[in-house]
Amino acid sequence: MPCPSQSSDELVFFVNGRKVTEKNVDPEVTLLAFLRKNLRLTGTKYACGTGGCGACTVMVSQHDPVSKKTRHFSVMACLVPLCSLHGAAVITVEGVGSINTRLHPVQERIAKSHGTQCGFCTPGMVMSMYTLLRNHPQPSEEQLMEALGGNLCRCTGYRPILESGRTFCLEPNGCQKKEPGKCCLDQKEDDLLGGKSDICTELFAKEEFRPLDPTQELIFPPELLRMAENPEKQTLTFYGERITWISPGTLQDLLALKAKYPEAPLVSGNTSLGPAMKSQGHFHPILLSPAGIPDLRMVTKNSGGLTIGACCSLAQVKDILAESISELPEEKTQTYRALLKHLGSLAGQQIRNMASLGGHIISRHCYSDLNPVLSVGNATLNLLSEEGTRQIPLNGHFLSGLASADLKPEEILGSVYIPHSQKWEFVSAFRQAQCHQNALPDVNAGLRVRFREGTDTIEDLSIAYGGVGPTTISAHESCQQLLGRHWNALMLDEACRRLLDEVSLPGSALGGKVEFKRTLVVSFLFKFYLEVLQELKKRKIKLSSESADSQRHPGIEARFLSALEDFQVTLPQGVQTYQRVDPRQPLQDPVGRPIMHLSGLKHATGEAVFCDDIPRVDKELFMALVTSTRAHAKIISIDSSEVFALPGVVDVITAEDIPGTNGDEEDKLLAVDEVLCVGQIICAVVAETDVQAKRATEKMKITYEDLNPVIFTIEDAIKHNSFLCPEKKLEQGNIEKAFENVDQIVEGEVHVGGQEHFYMETQRVLVIPKTEDQELDMYVSTQDPAHVQKTVSSTLNIPSSKITCHVKRVGGGFGGKVGRPAVFGAIAAVGAVKTGRPIRLVLDREDDMLVTGGRHPLFGKYKVGFMNSGRIKALDIECYVNGGCTLDDSELVTEFLILKLENAYKIRNLRFRGRACMTNLPSNTAFRGFGFPQGALITESCITAVAARCGLPPEKIREKNMYKTVDKTIYKQAFSPEPLIRCWDQCLDQSSFHIRRTEVEEFNRKSYWKKRGIAIIPMKFSVGFAATSYHQAAALVHIYTDGSVLVAHGGNELGQGIHTKMLQVASRELKIPMSHMHICETSTAVVPNTIATAASIGSDVNGRAVQNACQILLKRLEPVIQKNPEGTWKDWIETAFEQRISLSATGYFRGYKAFMDWEKQEGDPFPYYVYGAACSEVEIDCLTGSHKKIRTDIVMDACCSLNPAIDVGQIEGAFIQGMGLYTTEELHYSPEGVLYSRSPEEYKIPTVTDVPEQFNVALLPSSQTPLTIYSSKGLGESGMFLGSSVFFAIADAVAAARKERDLAEDFTVHSPATPERVRMACADRFTDMIPRDDPKTFKPWSIPIA
Repeated sequence: MPCPSQSSDELVFFVNGRKVTEKNVDPEVTLLAFLRKNLRLTGTKYACGTGGCGACTVMVSQHDPVSKKTRHFSVMACLVPLCSLHGAAVITVEGVGSINTRLHPVQERIAKSHGTQCGFCTPGMVMSMYTLLRNHPQPSEEQLMEALGGNLCRCTGYRPILESGRTFCLEPNGCQKKEPGKCCLDQKEDDLLGGKSDICTELFAKEEFRPLDPTQELIFPPELLRMAENPEKQTLTFYGERITWISPGTLQDLLALKAKYPEAPLVSGNTSLGPAMKSQGHFHPILLSPAGIPDLRMVTKNSGGLTIGACCSLAQVKDILAESISELPEEKTQTYRALLKHLGSLAGQQIRNMASLGGHIISRHCYSDLNPVLSVGNATLNLLSEEGTRQIPLNGHFLSGLASADLKPEEILGSVYIPHSQKWEFVSAFRQAQCHQNALPDVNAGLRVRFREGTDTIEDLSIAYGGVGPTTISAHESCQQLLGRHWNALMLDEACRRLLDEVSLPGSALGGKVEFKRTLVVSFLFKFYLEVLQELKKRKIKLSSESADSQRHPGIEARFLSALEDFQVTLPQGVQTYQRVDPRQPLQDPVGRPIMHLSGLKHATGEAVFCDDIPRVDKELFMALVTSTRAHAKIISIDSSEVFALPGVVDVITAEDIPGTNGDEEDKLLAVDEVLCVGQIICAVVAETDVQAKRATEKMKITYEDLNPVIFTIEDAIKHNSFLCPEKKLEQGNIEKAFENVDQIVEGEVHVGGQEHFYMETQRVLVIPKTEDQELDMYVSTQDPAHVQKTVSSTLNIPSSKITCHVKRVGGGFGGKVGRPAVFGAIAAVGAVKTGRPIRLVLDREDDMLVTGGRHPLFGKYKVGFMNSGRIKALDIECYVNGGCTLDDSELVTEFLILKLENAYKIRNLRFRGRACMTNLPSNTAFRGFGFPQGALITESCITAVAARCGLPPEKIREKNMYKTVDKTIYKQAFSPEPLIRCWDQCLDQSSFHIRRTEVEEFNRKSYWKKRGIAIIPMKFSVGFAATSYHQAAALVHIYTDGSVLVAHGGNELGQGIHTKMLQVASRELKIPMSHMHICETSTAVVPNTIATAASIGSDVNGRAVQNACQILLKRLEPVIQKNPEGTWKDWIETAFEQRISLSATGYFRGYKAFMDWEKQEGDPFPYYVYGAACSEVEIDCLTGSHKKIRTDIVMDACCSLNPAIDVGQIEGAFIQGMGLYTTEELHYSPEGVLYSRSPEEYKIPTVTDVPEQFNVALLPSSQTPLTIYSSKGLGESGMFLGSSVFFAIADAVAAARKERDLAEDFTVHSPATPERVRMACADRFTDMIPRDDPKTFKPWSIPIA
């Protein structure tokens, strides 16, 4: 048992070339915590804590004394136990390069390629690329994609990050034009643009990049080299507060320890045990680490197969298998190829570098990708103990945990023997996950068949599935029954029937998706059947008659072979086009130029300081929240007695401690008497450390009494008449009469799921109480510091003037940091005032996702009346959004939803109605697009339905019904659709839409199991808040006597480049370079009463305020400049100071006029519109539901972009985020209202492999608007909805499949278009044969809330 009084051994490792010696290491401390807290290396970020996002990526180097090679590999620092690093060298982003010393080419290129926006994920991206370059100075494009597969980014859309990485790659199809800066791709684009010289396609200049020089990297420390070559074969022991870590030096020591502590698990990569101990409460008092034992990493090859040491990482296994495949004849490598295929998409690169083969096998996770293949491949486990060695088969009995087929407590897994495949043997592996890479599979399979030599008679058959039971399931009975059968259609039918009987999945199975999983069981078998049939044909085996019978099974026809091709991952290509600045514009005027983000280089070096990177303050305490575990209940009692007995606990903060107001009547900061959802905050624990505070929350005893009703779904809310606000309605024309005079009417439903913000930086706040006058300094990650200030003021009952909120930068917001940070800020402030000490509150990813709410799920019903020509005469839409338990922004979202529903279409008779439902879920809130991405999906679904009924392509219906001339919207606001038509026409032209539509149809004729779809979507997006007072802004500009300029304004830097744009504005107005200027932070003490940075309007209004301040200053300087026109800027400023001219000015913008009268149903709610169009083409696999994005073209009306690099980045990032909403991002709630999807493992935002293979963005040229600053437009949100072009392209492909299968049109639309939904929509004989459960007979794993 752990005994802290015993002395631990000394841990020796290096960080960034410096030796670190730790005497008292706690085994529970991770490398990430040590880097951030002990070494103050805060470039490595904490974002998820479970190894799912890559923000904490660092490089670890270890020397292998056997091979005499030093291995460099990327790891997730949040999972690496510090104890495991003895003898290792760690490089963090700070060790790669710094602004103050020397930038590394990786850092320079990612910044100058505009690959950083909020910058929170950037250090992780840099470290993944840096590690790749340490191993491969000229990597292939495939290696680059692989290296970044485990890194998530929520801002950029990945394209510019990959673009920066591509500059290091060996070009496989390298451009033959050797002229510097010229490429045939650019040339083609010039032709495409009709040779327009004012159009530019370069956002950065590659020629300026410094070359990579591998000789300049940090060497592996010689001291560690000596330690590795001459290990003191000693056992290292580290005693922690609760856990003892033992790292034996020899195999004999390990076996002795395992005999002594049979219950102690072996920890190799910590990728399974780590998350389990963090999130699932697993606890082991003793941990054994076999990392230092070379015997467990040995690889031996013999004539019969391959033996791989259990401690080899999955990345090493991948290399070992690839080497064997290259050396051996194909027939012997069937199993190895199947394993290699799965290793390509299993987790991300960092996890593959850490996870061991032995750990993967022994964990026996139901979703294991390798166990099904190893099982059918007849792998053997070599077990070791003090008693000796023994072998057990890795078979169904072992995988199901049968005691007689398992390891004994004192045994360990030494190695795994994988035999070669035989001549007439075929092995395949299949997996289907929510997205291609870094996602746990829904179902996977390993299948093997061996034939009697020269025949198609089955001699041996083995099939195993993952994801369809508590462990890997072996279909032994079915396989036995099929021995001796011919490989033909009759066998296939029988096999499917038998498998569905044997691999049975109850309707209430964990993970849900039951019918989808059943379908995949037989779909995978069919794919295997076809693969083997093809191989037998190649070997010219005479097949038995049934398999050639094209009526029974037409598997030999060419169009059916598409089932065999897997989607390949390729590095996205693309062209970004924008209008050059006027050649007469002065060179030092930066407006309109692709200027790098001001913080870009700091993001890349880890020197950009985020809220939680601020060093610990004296006497600082940490806060952790206690949340409700019931959806609707009365609080009977809160018992904190056990909490105060724990070490480090200082206080518990409850509603009684609030000196002022506890939120408002409907929305309390801390729950009183009653809870309305799971995740509602009840109280908070304050302790000396974060670990102590989080542990203490588990000891809070809260007694509840459940209340009724409990409402989760929109359907239930409608039934119970549970609404948050009155109905919002807009109507024009005579809708009832119009429906009487149309040729056809279609009615349909649209269900749009919610979306989690998944900003990389979770909610966090630091509150520092001052010693006098009740003053508070607050450092908050927020989009609205004034709202935080106001909320804290009312909560503490002190004036706002005594509370200063500071925002340096925010690691992503997307609307999720508008309202919620005020809640966390207020609770932390109460804690700070009560204890008199600074309080830091940093939400874990799980808590952030549970507590904060997200995009409103939507249920919409439409009725559309139209003529046979496709002209829509009447449209009636009724929408319901799931608002959660309190009002929050739900009323506003409903209003905006209704106002924006018409999108780009002129329909004379309309009725739009919207309600916000009150449910017992966390309150949903603002999210990029603010209702438009959900609502416009209904409108576009109507268009698709009309097209299907008229037998016309959807784009024809869109064109026919689009606004054509100057007109008025449904709410009587006048506008000109001319830029909309131009975007549409240019997008059709740029994407070669009509040619590709024909090609898609041709492809679909020739392919049965793969289908392509193409869609083009127009957009009219309204920018701004529907109230004039929300458009005001202020700025403060100081000029110092040395000529330098300090700019402050009311906008917050969220990654959208607002500070960069503000300095561009100031530079133009003051006619001095940006290098003379600085923006420090956004502070409520400098610019008061600011408006939230939201609604795409931040740069617009703050830009006008900065412009105003600069113009005031310049007017004051005019007499000085006129007297000395030849003088320098510094001369003028010195003179002005001597003449007592004020060099400080407040700028102010009163705001765009905006209003809406809901009684009259008219107004001018929005200052202006952003227009755009997007065309996307996809290919779906009808057997699995997966898809690949072939190409996307976006044309956006940005008018005169202030900064095309930033604006293109905003469009791409929003598009990819929208694409996530419509394809992969799915929230799952339990029937009790608990959110399941609370981590990157369970909630899949797009990764690098989700970017379209060709991704082109064009800013519409020669477009003007007199209203805004320099005729620019706000583009933060508009691109979000264009992601729906992917959704409708998938729908187009599904429609092609359904038409070929003679299935009826289905006018119920479900978003996201997940693999499950796509597969089940492409109904065929496999979906028909699966058993279906009556929903009344079981309790489902999750419930649909939209």
